[in-house]
Amino acid sequence: MPLPTIPLQRLDGSEFPGDALQGKVLLVVNVASRCGFTPQYTGLEALHRQFGEQGLVVLGFPCDQFGHQEPGDAEEIARFCSLDYPVSFPLMAKCEVNGEQAHPFYRWLKQQKPGLLGSEAIKWNFTKFLLDREGRVVDRFAPQTKPEDLAGAIQGLL
Repeated sequence: MPLPTIPLQRLDGSEFPGDALQGKVLLVVNVASRCGFTPQYTGLEALHRQFGEQGLVVLGFPCDQFGHQEPGDAEEIARFCSLDYPVSFPLMAKCEVNGEQAHPFYRWLKQQKPGLLGSEAIKWNFTKFLLDREGRVVDRFAPQTKPEDLAGAIQGLL
């Protein structure tokens, strides 16, 4: 099923133009600034810089549902992502990825590519979804999967 038109909001509260994702390869990640996997921001930024001009868009969705590891507000998250782990890829508004309040985009992602044993639930921060240029979810990666390990899969879709 192709990418639905679900409104997205940037970390600063502005609307993120959905048409900016059309025809792009997407790497969607739920991120947190106080997680053991937080250093993956460096690898995500490296992928963004390496493949961005070829059509990759990395989208980070801050989420505080796992161990209260993203407690800050939008301003704190933005400061962290500019000083501690400088990133230039788009960060979306803080959201939930599981439960009744899960962001509609995450509901759709999880339906398209369930995890182990068919479970749709996101298990932890830095779960990654890879979408092709047609907006199809082609793979889901566990938090332990390092961004640099995705370079070949991304290149294959570009």
